[in-house]
Amino acid sequence: MRTERVIIVKPYASPIGVLLLGSFEDRLCLCNWRTTAEHGRRMDERLQTRLSATYLEGTSEIIETAQSQLEEYFAGKRITFQMPLLLSGTDFQRSVWKELLQIPYGSTQTYKELACRIGKPAAVRAVANANNANPLSVIVPCHRVIGSNRKLTGYGGGLEIKRQLLCLET
Repeated sequence: MRTERVIIVKPYASPIGVLLLGSFEDRLCLCNWRTTAEHGRRMDERLQTRLSATYLEGTSEIIETAQSQLEEYFAGKRITFQMPLLLSGTDFQRSVWKELLQIPYGSTQTYKELACRIGKPAAVRAVANANNANPLSVIVPCHRVIGSNRKLTGYGGGLEIKRQLLCLET
């Protein structure tokens, strides 16, 4: 008998927008803004394909932990997240996402700086694309990456949410 692989998902209404939280095998694999249907659809398809799994609405211990820590973050009481993560992507994407985890709360970095930090200074566009494909927004803080002119650029949740997250952290 074949067991179906599932990603347990649950919407979380943050103070600045709805996030879809997802867990797979006791690790958080999804924390994605639901502000644009197209971005959400692409993220959902990529994640389900990578994990050969389908979504099942419900909750899990890791989703409850994520929700609790996100509530603390939005209340200004948490600056780092502590939970097991599943970074589901290519080797390059995972290298970018791991580096995002090193950007301190309240700090920003440019796409160029991030490309240099992973040892690929010419890969600025690829770094931006990996940032956009990050399935763990807020938890893996892609909102802390800005343009080389130090202005806000692209964010899957939209620039207004990116601005609000950066304001929350200052």
